[in-house]
Amino acid sequence: MTAANPRLRGAVAVDHPTTRDRPDTDTPGALADRAAEAIRALNHATLGDRSQLSFPGDAYAVVGPLVNLARRLPQSFDQLAEFLDVLDALVRTGYVAADRGDPSEHLATARSALTSATSAAQTLMQYLDLTHRALGPLGWSGPLTDDQ
Repeated sequence: MTAANPRLRGAVAVDHPTTRDRPDTDTPGALADRAAEAIRALNHATLGDRSQLSFPGDAYAVVGPLVNLARRLPQSFDQLAEFLDVLDALVRTGYVAADRGDPSEHLATARSALTSATSAAQTLMQYLDLTHRALGPLGWSGPLTDDQ
């Protein structure tokens, strides 16, 4: 079977065995890392007394993009699962191995977990969308301070 990924066609490994070796900062791993760091920064920006949230519209403006984030996750998970299928086809060539156990079993577990993650992300998106819609009608009618 020929690998679906052009870099793996003919069971030939990519030039660089890991994305860490690539100078390109837009590798899938680098993009996922930046997304995780953006969520960490959001966590700090909404933390307790240092929170940058002041008005109902601030919460609305945060939740809307989180709906989009959750909506987009299943596609990433599905595409990762497709790549795991490519790797599984390469197990018999010896190009994909495991430190312990059967690599195909590890890949099957990973694919199953990605299927569950897809379902969880869809549920997350539904609840965030409900939150966003509930925040939509809210506005601020209280006093404003000089720094607001």
